Amino acid sequence: MSSALAIEHTQLILDGTKIAWHAQRVKAWERGERVSPITIDMALTRACNFGCHYCYAMMQENDRVPIRRENMFHFLEDCAALDVKGISLVSDGESTLSPIFVDSIQRGKELGISMAVGTNAYVLTERKLRQILPYLTYLRINITAGEPKRYAEIMGVKEEWFHRVCDNIRAMVKIKKEQNLDVTIGMQMVLMPEYEDQILPLAKLGKQLRPDYLVIKHCSDNEDGFLGVDYSGYKRLYDKLHAAEALSDNEFKVVVKWSKIQDEGTRSYQRCYGAPFLLQISGSGLVAPCGMLFNEKYSKFHMGNIAKERFWDIFHSDRYWEVMNYLASPAFNAQKMCGSLCLQHKVNEYLDKVKKGEVEIEAPSQAPPQHLDFV
Repeated sequence: MSSALAIEHTQLILDGTKIAWHAQRVKAWERGERVSPITIDMALTRACNFGCHYCYAMMQENDRVPIRRENMFHFLEDCAALDVKGISLVSDGESTLSPIFVDSIQRGKELGISMAVGTNAYVLTERKLRQILPYLTYLRINITAGEPKRYAEIMGVKEEWFHRVCDNIRAMVKIKKEQNLDVTIGMQMVLMPEYEDQILPLAKLGKQLRPDYLVIKHCSDNEDGFLGVDYSGYKRLYDKLHAAEALSDNEFKVVVKWSKIQDEGTRSYQRCYGAPFLLQISGSGLVAPCGMLFNEKYSKFHMGNIAKERFWDIFHSDRYWEVMNYLASPAFNAQKMCGSLCLQHKVNEYLDKVKKGEVEIEAPSQAPPQHLDFV
């Protein structure tokens, strides 16, 4: 393996946050300025062709409005003007099903925005992969089992879909090597304690398919415990998780998100400071501080819809900043009013320490990691 590949792996942060490298924007926020998001996590549609048992999106229902090509291109232009650094097509829908999926990725990259995708990869055949891979910073495949039968059970599909997804991952790896692309290809397991039997089979599958990494992460739940995640149950999995990590080699890494798994669903902070830096948008176009607040019952946190109005106008509206300021105020308590281990969790931990004077706002001295535009 080349030394360049070795360096690449050491700089890939999968368990933590990169917000410290955006010190100037954090300083502006600390001065009370209205800062643009660094990263926006969104979907192009609420539709999905899978029925994953661990899916948080089933709790995020809101009025569905289609995001059309014109809406998305206006949104991307506004993001570029606001200096949004990265857009990840993940959120609460399977964006690969949208008719504007390829165009959105290509247009975003042309505007200077880092683009990324999280997907079940079922429709990402070689033809479509060749259209998007040169434009992506990373492509992550959600795959929570390493055996066809359990894959079908956990992800709510037919067993043969497992084989098609594996073929698509092989195609990704082949295209990346053929074209010498910078894109990072990863697999992701959303781990609930009852999926213990799939930890090692999936790690072994990843070692065969040869993406850059497999990340094993916690499962988020809402404040009512809708999914029934037993956070205390993760402890009994530690030996298997360590065994999975031991399957790593110089070109394939198994990474466990230990920090969130060991938190057992708890937060050390009460204010939500991270939303202005890491914003989320539903596949219905709804703009909200985070995915845990997409549901209609949280309408007091909803700030607009990119399928109905320009993001530039939403960002500059009083409504947008009223919501952001409320989340950062003593009137809001993330420990009691939010679900567990949200997307902004690590950013919130860092910013909470900034507010408490426990860390200085200063960019780290070491070289910036990969995917800097995705905090």
